[in-house]
Amino acid sequence: MNIFVSGLSFKATNEDLKQVFSAYGEVSSAKVITERGSHRSRGYGFVEMPNNSEANAAIAALNGTDHMGRTLNVAEANERVSRF
Repeated sequence: MNIFVSGLSFKATNEDLKQVFSAYGEVSSAKVITERGSHRSRGYGFVEMPNNSEANAAIAALNGTDHMGRTLNVAEANERVSRF
């Protein structure tokens, strides 16, 4: 399951994101989205977890919690729509 995470600290790294979600199960990937030029975090990212029940447990447990001084918003990611 692909999970959307917003409200991330601008200092959060891919490894920070992976570590938080790993407490709930296997994490295939964790990516903090950054600005192109400065590589500064944009405050959101995506986590991929192969087991849906673990992913749902992580969403339920982490949504609304504090991480690095910011409140996380965690939900299943919407499908990406092609712009062309």
